[in-house]
Amino acid sequence: MKYNRDMVLKEKELIKYFRSLGLEVHTATKARGYQGFYLKNRIDISKNISSERIIPTLLHEFAHYIHSQIEPFMEKTGGSLEVLFDTAEVKTYYEELLKVTNFVDKHSKCEKLRYHKSVIKEKILEYERIIKNKYPKFMRSKSFKEFDKYIKKSKAKYLLKYDRVKLVSGLFFKKTEIFTIDNIERDFPEMPIEFAAYIRLRSCQKRQSRIASKINKLNKYYNKPTELFARFIEGLYLDSVTIQRLAPNTYNKFYDLLNKGYYQKLGNVFEML
Repeated sequence: MKYNRDMVLKEKELIKYFRSLGLEVHTATKARGYQGFYLKNRIDISKNISSERIIPTLLHEFAHYIHSQIEPFMEKTGGSLEVLFDTAEVKTYYEELLKVTNFVDKHSKCEKLRYHKSVIKEKILEYERIIKNKYPKFMRSKSFKEFDKYIKKSKAKYLLKYDRVKLVSGLFFKKTEIFTIDNIERDFPEMPIEFAAYIRLRSCQKRQSRIASKINKLNKYYNKPTELFARFIEGLYLDSVTIQRLAPNTYNKFYDLLNKGYYQKLGNVFEML
């Protein structure tokens, strides 16, 4: 969507209208690291986003404001689709809104994280094959006794916790040593390849766990009813035809409630745009 003079005017008109409702609107903040942020009648828009993202972000944050008027304390609870769509049957709406979210925000698919997770999984299997060449009974879920006995006497034991370590020894004439996961063979030439593979396997497991945690955290964020609703509103501005195709039931229900005044001042904003 090309940003032009008309959009600049709409942006200013929106901000003026939001402020007339008693909202604080700031367009030159860091927005807590997000593109935009809403909390307690205040909307922050990041100064770092591109011009064409300003109006969609304003709408997204205003949707949170509207939601807070319909469902108090939604900032803490994440809200509920039952309240947002005034019905107890929300399964279809939830499924459709997930499609809308994936369309509006490509990051919601976590594609890069999932790719890295799959790459790490392959590395773990590769290291496991190396270990099993000599220790066929090796299992990731159980202790590796042969390795545990060997590593006690090696400085490589620090690499089980960190991928890079710096050891400083000596009182007067200090000696500094740096060991890394990538240089195990150079730093510990006497170490069996199976043990080096095990250290790298353990490192990959930790990375895999961190990535899984990030994916879970992002999914929890994107799946919140208040976020699903805000991206739906954002999507209606960006491409209403596609949103209607992706979420026909949600689309119809939303406009039915909008026309009845359920979403309060949101109707005025739609007319302005």
